Amino acid sequence: MKPRLIWGIAAVAALVANPGSARAQVTGRATLPDASPTALTIDEAVALAQHNNPDFLTTRNNARNASLALRSAYGGLLPQLSASLSGQYQQGGQQFFNGVSLSANSDVMQSQYNIGLNYRINGATFIAPKVQRANVAAVNADIAGAKEALAATVRQDYLTALQSLALTQLNDSLVANAKVQLELARAKAQVGTGTLLDVQRAEVALGQQQVALLQARNQNDIDKLRLFQQMGVAQPANVELVTTFTVGDTLPPLADLLDMARRQNPGIVALRSREDVANLTVKSERTEYTPTLTLSTGIGGYTYQYRDAGFLINQAEAQTNSAHSSCVATQEVRQAVGLPNTLAQCANITFTPAMASSLRASNSQFPFSFTPSPHSVSAQISLPLFDGFAREQRVQEAVVSRENARYNVRSRELALQADVSAAYLSLQTAKQTVALQEQNAAKARQELQFVQDQYAVGLATFVDLTTSRAAYAQAENDRINAIYNYHKAVAALESAVGRPLR
Repeated sequence: MKPRLIWGIAAVAALVANPGSARAQVTGRATLPDASPTALTIDEAVALAQHNNPDFLTTRNNARNASLALRSAYGGLLPQLSASLSGQYQQGGQQFFNGVSLSANSDVMQSQYNIGLNYRINGATFIAPKVQRANVAAVNADIAGAKEALAATVRQDYLTALQSLALTQLNDSLVANAKVQLELARAKAQVGTGTLLDVQRAEVALGQQQVALLQARNQNDIDKLRLFQQMGVAQPANVELVTTFTVGDTLPPLADLLDMARRQNPGIVALRSREDVANLTVKSERTEYTPTLTLSTGIGGYTYQYRDAGFLINQAEAQTNSAHSSCVATQEVRQAVGLPNTLAQCANITFTPAMASSLRASNSQFPFSFTPSPHSVSAQISLPLFDGFAREQRVQEAVVSRENARYNVRSRELALQADVSAAYLSLQTAKQTVALQEQNAAKARQELQFVQDQYAVGLATFVDLTTSRAAYAQAENDRINAIYNYHKAVAALESAVGRPLR
């Protein structure tokens, strides 16, 4: 036998004995160094997604709103405090107040402040914090559910990327196998034990396998892009998915899984929290039949200043002069009729510069020389008697919402039982499928090796070799898909239960 033919037979035998890197992908990826800066484990992928996925971050922000609503509900137990400060400028002229004409020849400036304390309380005030606490618990449960759903999606995408990578490596090995078969066909043609038709068929088989490899690599690139899309980060150029998985994990029995799902599944926990919120909302709406107590008090002050102080002085001087004239006239009449009088004292009624200065000083108030307003405290108790059945409508709507919340919980419990049971059955089927596909792949590998040996010594045709090779490729492809379908079934069961199981 020619040396080239012997080399070809040995190479094909080595490839058949080591059936592709598909198996190496499942176990050989564990040899990748975890310390590599481009290595990415499935736990790291989940953690990155929970910190960067924009949809999840949007859901997580709801916790802030719920927390602020709870603080506001507690704030409702405290009185409300308000403060105001205002100023006003009014042009001089004639004005009418309650039908009375008032006139002023000077512009007026006014300012006013008020600090008010208002306390309003009823039955709903005390229930509001309980409602908001339950709402916070419901929002946190929603976030936990979104977090678990995101983790499940990332795990599925991670496994899908690993699966397409395994198929790519399988196609790599098949291309190498096709090249060796081409060399073998050429060697046989040279020594006269083969034909040119076999060589041409080997060339076509190699070309077809190269196309399959190209498509497999493209699919792997797309799967990794989808994974990093869920993670919310840009994909590194040379990232390696390094987590490995084994088939046959020991999982709890179905009854235990159902019990865990009922107690821990984030979706059912969130719905139960919503039911609590609905119960408290009904109580809150019924408090509208209770009276409301309102207490109000506060302090305040004002200023009133004529912009032209001379107007105020002239007005006071005119009044003084008028009083002096009136005094003189009255006392002169008394003097004329011989009655006692105080005419001399009328001379004391004069407008002095000191009085003018005092008026200027008292007029200078704007904007902050406030005159305090009288203190006041008010209390009011109100009880709504009839509001057009609006109150009854709100109560009945709250009752309907509570019943709907109970139905949602029951519906989710039934769906959860079906989902967990279906996922568990699918997992058992996937596990059995892996065992069968392992056997099929081993038999296909043995068949290919046997036909290869027969072809090398002329006891089998190239068509037989091509047929065996296609069967081997399909068996390896099915084996890889079965393995990753098993791991995806485990991830689906974890998602249904609501917690990791391995």
